[in-house]
Amino acid sequence: MSDTRFIILGVGLIFAGIILLSVFSTQFAEITAQEEFDDCYEYRADAPPIEIDCDVIFQNKLIIFAILTLLIICGIALLVKGIRGRWDQDVKPEDMVGPSGSFDIHDEPGDSDQNDTK
Repeated sequence: MSDTRFIILGVGLIFAGIILLSVFSTQFAEITAQEEFDDCYEYRADAPPIEIDCDVIFQNKLIIFAILTLLIICGIALLVKGIRGRWDQDVKPEDMVGPSGSFDIHDEPGDSDQNDTK
C-alpha cells in the first residue's frame, strides 16, 4: 500500500512544472539564440526591435528555470515519499478504528462485543 495523497500531489506538481516549463521556455527561446552576440533585441509584431540588456534577461531565464526545476524536484520527492509511504500502515494498534479494532476498550471480562447482543 502507498500513501495516495503524496502520489497525487507529486504527480500534480510534476505535471504543473512541466506545463509551466513549456510555456515559459517559448518566451526565452529567442533570447537563448541571441546570447552568442553582443547585442540582444526584443522583437514585437507591431513595433521595431528594441535593444535590451542580455544579462538581465538571462538572469530572469535562470530564475524561472530554477523555480520550475525546484517545483519538479519537489513533485518527484513527494512521489517517492508516496510510493515508499508507510504512513497509513504504521498505525498503532490502540489507535486503529474499524472492525478489527476500535476505541472501545473492553477491560472487564463481561464487556465483549458478543455480550452486546443480549
